[in-house]
Formats: sequence, C-alpha cells, structure tokens
Amino acid sequence: MLELIKAGGWVMLPIILLAVLALAIILERFWSLRRQEVLPPGLGEEVREWARGRALDPKHIDVLRRNSPLGELLAAGLDVRHRPRELIKERIEDVGRHVAHRMERFMNTLGTIAAVTPLLGLLGTVFGMIEMFLDILTAGVGDANRLAGGIGQALISTAAGLCVAIPALMFHRYLRGRVTGYVIDMEKQATALLDALDEGAAPPPAKAPRAKRSEA
Repeated sequence: MLELIKAGGWVMLPIILLAVLALAIILERFWSLRRQEVLPPGLGEEVREWARGRALDPKHIDVLRRNSPLGELLAAGLDVRHRPRELIKERIEDVGRHVAHRMERFMNTLGTIAAVTPLLGLLGTVFGMIEMFLDILTAGVGDANRLAGGIGQALISTAAGLCVAIPALMFHRYLRGRVTGYVIDMEKQATALLDALDEGAAPPPAKAPRAKRSEA
C-alpha cells in the first residue's frame, strides 16, 4: 500500500487528506441527522395538545426550542400564536430556513470533495505521464515492460481520486435526500400546529335558541 501511495506522486497526499475529511463529515452527519434527534416521536402531537388546551408557558416553549430542530420550528409558531395565521406561517417559514440550513451543515464541503478528488487524480496522472515521456526523450523507449509499469503507476492517482469521489458523492446525495425528507415532515407538523392553534382560538359554537311553545 505504501508503495502505491508513493507511486501516485505528490497528489496522493491531498487525496488522502480529503478522504479523511469526507469520512469525518459522513460520520458526523449520520450522527447528527438521526431521526429521533431531528423529529422526536410524539413531540408534534404533544405540542398540539398544548395548543388546544392553551397550556402554554414561556419556560415550556424555551425547553421545546432547545429540544430538537422540530421543537425549534414549533416553538417559533407558539411564540407568535396570538397573531393571525399568515403571520404565524411566515415566522415558521423563516425559522424553517435556518433549521434546514443547519441540517445541511458540511454538505457543500462533501460535495466539493466529490467533485475535486477525481480532478486531483487526473492531475497526478497527467504529471506522471509528462514525467514518463520526458524520460523517454532522454533515455529512449528502452524496456517495454518498464514503460507499461510506468503508465500503470501514473494511473494510480486517478484510481485513488475515484475511490474517494464515488462514495463521497453517494453519501452526499443520500444525506441531502434525508434532510429533504425531514424538512417535508417538519412542514407537515407545522401545518398541523397551525390547525390546532386555529381550533384553540375559535370561539365555542353558539347554542341555537329554543323554539317557543305555542300556547294552546
């Protein structure tokens, strides 16, 4: 393995560093984007019960905000629960954009690694081929087996770059899809909270007046 790394040239060092960085990002995102951490089960229903029963305390809302991304989104709606529905919806959308941005943390870096590592590998191969052809100009073709071995060594950096880029691209797409799914679920929970707030704010239905009995 060490001989292959040496044969790949100087570009193997940034490729290896980018591989370690990609692995760290993937592990961190998998840990941070666990479903129970982003969308705790039963949280949306519990908050809707609070809203219907008007059992809302500022301390409870602060705890909810620190609970999870979903809790932060729902707390934003509860903060302005006395305002019209459209204003509550705008506040939830504003906070939702910040929450989605935080869930996409390091995604651009992972995508950049997936795009850059094949180019670094190709660059290493080009430099290796240039060096090999310069040797041919000075020393002649010489042994054909040696020439084939030199070409194989020059392609090592390209292979290394692809080995890093392919899994980085796959995990980048997968994690982005997971974030998109979470955002859709949070939108559903926010809509359900708006409906619950409307139910809690609606006045009780007026009783129909009883018909007077006609006198005999």
